[in-house]
Amino acid sequence: QVHLVESGGGLVQDGGSLRLSCVASGSIFNINAMGWYRQAPGKQRELVAAITREGTTTYTDAVKGRFTISTDNARNTVYLQMNSLKPEDAAVYSCNVKRHTLFPDATLDYWGQGTQVTVSS
Repeated sequence: QVHLVESGGGLVQDGGSLRLSCVASGSIFNINAMGWYRQAPGKQRELVAAITREGTTTYTDAVKGRFTISTDNARNTVYLQMNSLKPEDAAVYSCNVKRHTLFPDATLDYWGQGTQVTVSS
């Protein structure tokens, strides 16, 4: 099992910044990727950003150039630096870890509890 604890959400004005953190503990080996998803009311959950074990990053088009995902492997932490926030960025942001298991050969998803990001216009 992997346990994820997020922090850093809150209320910010249009154009402001926030940094989300997610600390992983437990069976934190064979992790293939870590990422952040968000879900706004009435909308489907979407991938915001992800980073692989090799350091390859992926961003949804809406946040490219504004958000940065990074990891601190020594602290088993993944960050999401969010700059130039817009009201449409408001959502519950959840941390995700994808961990590979050998027996069975599968990839398991683990989720944090979510942290609310609110952007006032």
